[in-house]
This record gives sequence, C-alpha cells and structure tokens, in this order.
Amino acid sequence: MSSVKQYMKYVKPYKWKIVWTILIGVIKFAIPLLIPLILKFVIDDIINAPNMTDSEKISQLFWIMGISLVVFLILRPPVEYIRQYLAQWVGNTILYDIRDRLFDHLQKLSLRYYSTTKTGEIISRVIHDVEQTKNFVITGLMNVWLDMVTILIAIGIMMSMDFWLTIGAIILFPLYGISVKFFYSKLRRLTRERSQALAEVQGHLHERVQGIPVTRSFALEEYEQDQFEGQNGNFLSKALNHTDWNAKTFAVMNTITDLAPLLVIAFAGYQVISGNLTMGTMVAFVGYMERVYSPLRRLINSSTVLTQSIASIDRVFELMNEKYDIKDKENAETLQHVEGVIDIESVTFKYEEEEEEVLKNINLHVEKGETIAFVGMSGGGKSTLISLIPRFYDVTNGSIKVDGTDIRDVKARSLRDHIGMVLQDNILFSESIAMNIRMGNPDATDEEVIAAATAANAHVFIKDLPHGYDTLVGERGVKLSGGQKQRIAIARVFLKNPPILIFDEATSALDLESEHTIQEAVEKLASDRTTFIVAHRLATITHADRIVVIENGEIQEVGSHEELMRMRGSYYNLYQVQNLDTPEYSHT
Repeated sequence: MSSVKQYMKYVKPYKWKIVWTILIGVIKFAIPLLIPLILKFVIDDIINAPNMTDSEKISQLFWIMGISLVVFLILRPPVEYIRQYLAQWVGNTILYDIRDRLFDHLQKLSLRYYSTTKTGEIISRVIHDVEQTKNFVITGLMNVWLDMVTILIAIGIMMSMDFWLTIGAIILFPLYGISVKFFYSKLRRLTRERSQALAEVQGHLHERVQGIPVTRSFALEEYEQDQFEGQNGNFLSKALNHTDWNAKTFAVMNTITDLAPLLVIAFAGYQVISGNLTMGTMVAFVGYMERVYSPLRRLINSSTVLTQSIASIDRVFELMNEKYDIKDKENAETLQHVEGVIDIESVTFKYEEEEEEVLKNINLHVEKGETIAFVGMSGGGKSTLISLIPRFYDVTNGSIKVDGTDIRDVKARSLRDHIGMVLQDNILFSESIAMNIRMGNPDATDEEVIAAATAANAHVFIKDLPHGYDTLVGERGVKLSGGQKQRIAIARVFLKNPPILIFDEATSALDLESEHTIQEAVEKLASDRTTFIVAHRLATITHADRIVVIENGEIQEVGSHEELMRMRGSYYNLYQVQNLDTPEYSHT
C-alpha cells in the first residue's frame, strides 16, 4: 500500500468536516468573483448608461455599493473565520492522531531498531515530517479543490460574457499540465533527499549535544565543528539542488501566467476598438484573468507544497511500517500469577541472520527465589542472555519458559509486568525524583514511594535535596551521582514488586562506598525473588545460590562460589585476576 493511501486512513474519520470546509470555502472564494461583475455593471450600466441622469447614476451607484458592503463586511468575515478554523482544526487533529500512533509504534519497536537508528532522525520524522504532512490536508484536500472550483466559476462567468475571449484566456492551460509533469517528478525526489539530509543533521546534533562532556574532556571542539560542518554542508548541497530546480519551475510557470493576460488584453482591446465589446466587459475580463490565474498560480505552488508533503508522508510511513521483531501471537494469553521458575532450554541466539551465534545451546533450570549470577569476560553473551528473559529479543532456537509456559505464548507486556530490571546506565527522566520512582507503579501513593526509597537506601539523600522528592533530576538524571541514580532505579523496582529481578552490571560503575550501599539494597530486594545478576566485580555475587560462567556464548561452569573456587577453572582464574583475597583456595 502506498504511503498516501495509508495517510488517507487517518483522514477518513474527518471526511465530512473536510467536505464542509470545502463547501464553506467555495462561498468564501466565490464572493470576490463578484467584484469584476460589479465593475462591469458600474461602467456599462451606470457610468455609460445613455438614458440616466447623474443623480440617478449616483443613486444606482450607492445602492450597488450598499449591497456590496453588506456582502463583504457582514457575510464574508464569518465565512472566512469558519473556513480557516475548520481547515486548521482538521489538519492539526490528523497530525495529533498520527503522532499518537507513531509514539505507540515506537514503544513497540525492538531494541535492535534503536541500536541501528539515530534518535535525532526518529525525532525529525515524528516532529518535522509529520508537521509537513499537514500541507497535504490543507492544500491537497481543501485548497486545491477550492482553487479549481474558483477557476471553473470564473471561466463560466467569462463564457457568459464572451466565448472566444474566454478561449483566448485559457489557451495556455495545456502548457501548465506539460510543465507540471516535467518538473514535479524530479522535485519530489529532491525534496525527499533534502528531508533526509535535514534528519541526518538533526540526528548528528542530538548525539553531539548529549556528548558535550566527552567533547570538552578530549578538547575536540574544532574536530566536532568540522564534523558538523560536513553534515550541515551536505544539507546545504541538497537544499540548494532543491532550490535550483524549484526556481526553474517557478520561472517557467510564472512566465506562462504572465503571457496569458497579455493575450487577453490585446484581443479584448482590439474587440473594443472594433465595437464588438463594451469597455465594462473588457475591464471585467481583465479582472477575471487575475481571478483565474491567481488560483492557477496557487495550484502551481500547491504542486510544490504537495510534492514536499508527499515526500514527508513517505518518510513518516517508512517509520510507521517498520516491522516489529517481537510480536504477540494471535492467541497469546495474559500472564497472570508468576511463581518465578525459569527454564532456559537449548537456547541459541544471533542478532542478525547473517551473523554468528552469540549464544549456543544454553540450558539452565532456575527454581523460585533462587539467585543466579552470570560472569565471564566481556562479549561472552551474559547481557544478551538476560535480555531474552523479558523478550527484548526472541530466541533463534530453543525456548525460555516461566512456570512451564513458553514466554512466546504470552503477551510480552504481561511478561514484563512481572520483571524488574536495574541496569548499569539506568535512564531517569528529567522530571521529579518521585515521578521517576513511580515508573515502577504510576498509581503509587506518596507513602508507598517513600517506603520504596527507604528500602533502596535512597530516602536519606532524597530528603536532603533542595526540594526533596519534588527535586527535578535533569535530563537523564544529570544532577545526581551514579550511586544516587542507581538507588532511585532500585526504588522503582521495589515499588513495582515483581517476582523476577534482573540486575545487569548494576554496581560496576560505582565507587566502593556506593557499591556497598546498593549491594545492601539489592540483597534486600532479591530476598524470596528469582534473581539474575550480571556482574564484573565477582565480590558482589559470591552470595549467589549459583554462579554461571559464560564464555564465547556457552556455559562453561555452574556452581556456588565455593564449588567453583574448588574446581580451579575459569571462575577461579577470573577471581584471581581481580586480585581478591582467597587464602582458603590458594595453592599449598
């Protein structure tokens, strides 16, 4: 299905409002068409009337002007207001619906998509491109029809006055069709290229603004300026290509619109001199030429606007049509009560079809309330494995079961309702601390928020902040230390109170004091819950019921800390590398 057809699905609910807008618009555009007729009547039937006295002429002039003032001062303003308001209401409401659907769509896209797409480009499509599509509604579905109706009415009036003069007025119309076909196919491609270049600038800018601390610390300002100039220069090049072709388009179109009135003036002047046409008719005809060619110019401009908006529609629905990696089955059930028994059975996984397997034949049975720690060298597959449990990705082969049910047979959202996660770099939103904790349960009371913060060892530092729980944390929690951010992340998991926990490097980037405080909160939270921990610092997982050593995507060893140390295998070597005090396991 073409992107325009998809867009029309969002337009369909408002079709009658669009029809009313067009009908009211016809009245709005038809009223000014009276002016040339009024001018003709004043010249031919009042000023040049042979059988009327001057007083009668003045009386007739006042009457016609009085009626005209009623139409233009009383009737036209409300018609103009209603038409303008309806048009903008429909356009903005459609944009609201599309952005709403896009945001819902973005929340369902897989982490794989976000790992390969710049945030700034996504934002550009949701904000800039969606806004550009409003022109398709306002111009393409409303103004184009109004301009066409205006042209037809004007031509009809002109025909009633003089048939051959009207033919001369519209004889250049076919040139418009040829010019539009020639110029606008290329203009659509150039518009799309310009929009893509702008999105790339926005994506680059978004990434660099977030990375300002890195730029400053490495004194890379000049280097980054060069990088940005490259992106900005690419956009300038695409914009100038678009402008060049657009300028050529307008040059040709405006030449045609300027020639047509000259032809009419020449022919009408000849007819007046020959006595075949009245002066009023000639003046009215010249007036109608403007009424015909002004909407015709708008139609040409509309072609440019529509070309740009259709290019934006293409980009919006390219994003909208992005496939979901994680899909619920049609008969997927809602996961209700969860005990926390996990079975990982013969699981293999690879991120892309052509890539090598990241996990190979992983088998692990986890009892309710058991704490499992995954350790190993970086890149071994630990974080990948735990990302499969909440179905951030689906296994390539094998299965993962919760309480005996394959997680692919239940709704992903209901599965995640029972899982709490604390990551190495937890995202905090730039709102209050209380709001960030409530991410675990948006309906929680203030008392419940404070209780969760207390359990996470966060209450003490929060109440010492300038505004306590109402303190704004800044973008991504920039106003808080790493340890404080982690404790807020743990607090929101306390508030969620899930039966399954996942900690992915939750303390690896912290100092020892913060690590100790958070470790206490983690152990408190993990009590009586099925818990998975990924850690580099082995001292933080010695308490785990079982430790799983993963190397090159395969399980190498499984056992408690004491058992693995006695085995003197991979875990023992890792422990030794970290220079931990292990006298009870040293060589004799």
